Amino acid sequence: MLRRLWMVVDEAQSSVLLNLDDHSLTKWLIGQFYQGRSLSPSESDLLSEYIRTRIPLIREMAHGR
Repeated sequence: MLRRLWMVVDEAQSSVLLNLDDHSLTKWLIGQFYQGRSLSPSESDLLSEYIRTRIPLIREMAHGR
């Protein structure tokens, strides 16, 4: 599951990752992650929390591209 999330981050345009506010970025990443995959509510909650704690890293990676 985490590998797929980081693939989504890696494939996303930097402008999307840098320009969305934290809440919108979390929702956008989850939406991209859901394409072709279904998650239980508990998995979705865990993924949301994981993304929220990694937003600074995600933005740093996007800025470095």
